[in-house]
Amino acid sequence: MNDRGNAVIAAIDSWSERIGRLICWLAVAEVLVVVLIVLLRYLFHVGHIGLQESVTYINSALFAFGAAYTLKARGHVRVDFFYNRLASQWQALIDMVGTVLLLGGTCAFIIWASWDYVALSWQSLEGSAETSGLPFVFLLKTLIPLLAGLLLVQGIAEFLRALQKFRSAGEQR
Repeated sequence: MNDRGNAVIAAIDSWSERIGRLICWLAVAEVLVVVLIVLLRYLFHVGHIGLQESVTYINSALFAFGAAYTLKARGHVRVDFFYNRLASQWQALIDMVGTVLLLGGTCAFIIWASWDYVALSWQSLEGSAETSGLPFVFLLKTLIPLLAGLLLVQGIAEFLRALQKFRSAGEQR
């Protein structure tokens, strides 16, 4: 692959890596918030709905921002009982087709299907149904197409990487 393709792969991978390493701290924040909720509830008999809702927000952000990093790190579930037995060129072809049809198609559908849902939430600046809840439901819903968009961007790097593998395997024959 040319230097431009390698630069695109490196840039996307670096971007996903930085986001993944930064966002992992949300797991620590989530644990601390849950501990605080439990302590407040059982030691002081105090409940705080906004604090409880924040766990959903943190978990959602962790999932949405961490998905592209997980794809880059090859951490998503794969069914590869036959894949590992195939020649390198066939593996690359499966990766390219899977990236375009499955990942690309799924992400495009998620963006399309969630667009009006998120837009309506933004129009009303939707907040929690609970009086003392968090007023940022519209931001929470925005994570849906954002997740798909981040996966699509990382999918470009994965496709280019598979294309590179496909071409180099073809040259070796």
